[in-house]
Amino acid sequence: MTTPRPTPSIPFGRALCAMVTPFTATGALDLDGAQRLADRLVAEGCDGLVLSGTTGESPTTSDTEKAELIRAVRAAVGDRARVVAGVGTADTLHTVELARAAEKAGADGLLAVTPYYSRPPQDAVEAHFRELADACGLPVALYDIPGRTGTRIEPETMIRLAAHPRIVAVKDCAYDLLGTQKVLAETELAYYTGCDEYVLALYAIGGSGYISTVANVAPRHFRTIIDAFDAGDTAEAARLQRRTIPLTELMMSSGLPGTVTAKALLDRLGLPAGPVRAPLRPADRETADGLLRAYEELTTV
Repeated sequence: MTTPRPTPSIPFGRALCAMVTPFTATGALDLDGAQRLADRLVAEGCDGLVLSGTTGESPTTSDTEKAELIRAVRAAVGDRARVVAGVGTADTLHTVELARAAEKAGADGLLAVTPYYSRPPQDAVEAHFRELADACGLPVALYDIPGRTGTRIEPETMIRLAAHPRIVAVKDCAYDLLGTQKVLAETELAYYTGCDEYVLALYAIGGSGYISTVANVAPRHFRTIIDAFDAGDTAEAARLQRRTIPLTELMMSSGLPGTVTAKALLDRLGLPAGPVRAPLRPADRETADGLLRAYEELTTV
């Protein structure tokens, strides 16, 4: 008999999409498109949507646009899904301002990346996140992605931050399963993988789910992985994870940012996306053709 899987902490649900920010053909914020995309993602199995993360082109959207996006998506999904706002910047005061604006706009939670480029030491990283968590009433997820920020949230720092009542989760892109397991063993933090190839691996060792870029185009296919695992069918979960790998590799390991590849494929599928903002550039036709072929292989039973 299969032993039921222990239920981990799931403050934002299990299946989250790091949603792109749709723009019009002229590059303006497309709120109608954002609402249509958000509605589709929730209908296809997403428990939550992360807005204005890196995939959502947060470096090139204004503070006003970020708040407008939250309000529009909140209106579209209602209470069917959690809305998590990306508020991370390299500036602690700006991060706090974005957090307060997100709370006012109707977000359910916050995602904050480690301050980038300046490479603060661990005591400064800890102070940054504490100041954010103290600044408003929303639960906070820490985003650990040293490959982009240049600074790790070390496991010991994560364990100390877990004592804060509003620091409840982690988006884990550190590629360090040993360090992750140390934090899982010592805290009740909800761990979400931000690496699509690690959905099953992290979930199997006690993670809470995923925050996926590839879910912009294949939300149901990622949801089935964790559903199969929850049902006790680990072999099926592994098979479903392996089926997503060709598309994940093209979208996330082709040398282009996931934002670029996600928008290229969404466009081919006739779904809201629009262009990327500079300095990003759109995918070329050959890349878009390859993405579409991989998507069709995944979705063809």
